[in-house]
Amino acid sequence: MSENRIEEDNAVFLDADYDDEEPAEEKETDLQAEQEAIDEQLRAAAEGLLFLTGDEGITAGMLAEVLEISEEKAENLLEGLQVYYLNDARGIEIARYGRTYKFLSKAFVHPYAKKLFQLGKTSVLSQAALETLAIIAYKQPITRAEIEEIRGVGAEMMLRKLLARNLIKEDGRSEAPGRPILYAVTEEFMDAFQMLSLEELPELPDFAGDGEGSDELF
Repeated sequence: MSENRIEEDNAVFLDADYDDEEPAEEKETDLQAEQEAIDEQLRAAAEGLLFLTGDEGITAGMLAEVLEISEEKAENLLEGLQVYYLNDARGIEIARYGRTYKFLSKAFVHPYAKKLFQLGKTSVLSQAALETLAIIAYKQPITRAEIEEIRGVGAEMMLRKLLARNLIKEDGRSEAPGRPILYAVTEEFMDAFQMLSLEELPELPDFAGDGEGSDELF
């Protein structure tokens, strides 16, 4: 075999080998696309979990544990969603209270929400609404934190609904740190439950014999 023929065969072999190998740039592009798809899925999961947690909200630490990512990564996901929902075309936003993130309706939605809740004034109140109303009626004026401590769950959304229905009202501010808002029932509450005064509320059972006061009813 001539030297020229050998060189030609080697050249063909090398060209074929090169064609079979994916260029480094294409590999990098594929990896980048794969990572973007993963990030998009994580972002969607974070959004869904925010919705599911409702008033309770979620922290970066909780999100990191559930999604099995670093807390820094979780924080970045939540902050990215915050920016996304700042768009005026969105009716909800993500607020941060301390380390907790939660969905809230934007201020411009509130007048429409009030109309919506007023449409259902004659509808039956949920058990959660009745519990919240009872706590406020018996213990007014009372702060949201005190209501949440008694019920053991977040009360922000329920308070908004009751305010929109005009069954409760803001009644000044507490002297506690941060001066939180105090809540009390309204005249409309009295009308709805056909009461002339709160003195007509049933007396709470006496748990003194068990070493507990009536404050423990709820």
